[in-house]
Amino acid sequence: LSPVCLGSLRRAVRFQKRIYIPLPEAEARGVMFKIHIGKTPCDLGEKEYRTLGGKTEGFSGSDISTAVNDALMEPVRTLQSATHFIKARAPPEAQLPYIWLPCSPSTRGAIRTSLMEFDSAEQDKVQAPKLSMADFIRVLAKIKPSVSQDDLKRQQEWTVEFGQEGS
Repeated sequence: LSPVCLGSLRRAVRFQKRIYIPLPEAEARGVMFKIHIGKTPCDLGEKEYRTLGGKTEGFSGSDISTAVNDALMEPVRTLQSATHFIKARAPPEAQLPYIWLPCSPSTRGAIRTSLMEFDSAEQDKVQAPKLSMADFIRVLAKIKPSVSQDDLKRQQEWTVEFGQEGS
């Protein structure tokens, strides 16, 4: 091999730096929930974002992203499994005379039907409920942080032994 080739090979196999980035604190996790939800219609305010941040100790940014993506599907799941719907006033931006929302069988005015039983003229009026704190509570009951305490301990031990950059 020529010296130029050896130099290129040496640069290609450099070890990457190993940098410890701590898991986000509760406040940062709350902000991450807000960012990931974006402009999705929801009933969450600052208090709920703080609560979510507090309920997700040990979660990474990726874990929070996963939780939000799963929670975003909860209103769709509710819609698909609903056995009763209620006719409600449509929000002005919907430009519809009314909408159908899933509801409890005990809701006054509830009509027993499923999503698939709406005829084609009514399908565009069926709406999923807004994303809610209850959706997140259901999701958080099922998922756990992807980073274990053992993972954190090993990383901290490595940093103590080799330094932040591994040198």
